[in-house]
Amino acid sequence: MHKRCKDTDIGFIYQEYANLVYRFLYSHTRDAEWSEELMQETFLRATASISRYDGSCKLSVWLCQIAKHILYQELRRKKHMEAVELNDCFPDSSAPDGETSVLKKESRLELYRAVHHLNEPERGVVLYRITGELSFREIGEIYGKSENWSRTVFYRAKQKLRKELNTYE
Repeated sequence: MHKRCKDTDIGFIYQEYANLVYRFLYSHTRDAEWSEELMQETFLRATASISRYDGSCKLSVWLCQIAKHILYQELRRKKHMEAVELNDCFPDSSAPDGETSVLKKESRLELYRAVHHLNEPERGVVLYRITGELSFREIGEIYGKSENWSRTVFYRAKQKLRKELNTYE
C-alpha cells in the first residue's frame, strides 16, 4: 500500500482495489452486472469492518475474502448454485463453419472437465488465469502468495491437464 495512505482510507482502497475485486468476482460469476453489485456490497462491508482489518494479510486478500463470502452468501440465498455455462465463456465468432465451432466447443468442454478434476489451489489458479484474465501477480495476491508461486502452480496444473487430456485421445 502507498505510504501516503492509511489502511483505513476507504476512498483510496476503493480506487486501488475495485478493479481487482470486480475481476475476482467476475471470474466466479461471468455476469458483469452481478459482479458490479457484489463488488459494491464488498466495499460497503469493508467500510463497516475496516477497524477489524489487522494487517495480517494483504489488503487485496482481505477484500477478496469478503467478496468471496458475499458471493457464497448470495449463491446460498438465491439457490443459484448451478455452474456457469462454460461454453458461453468463449464465444467463437471467427469459426469458419459450424463443424469447426462445434469441435472447438467440445475441446473447451474437455478442458473444463479436466480443470474440474484438479485440486485446489490449482483449479482456482487455472480458472482465474483463463476465465478471469487475472495476472499472476493478482492471482498471487488473492491467495496471499507471490507471483512466482502462482506461475509455478499454473505451470504444474497445465502439465497435469496435458497429461489428462492426452489420455482422453
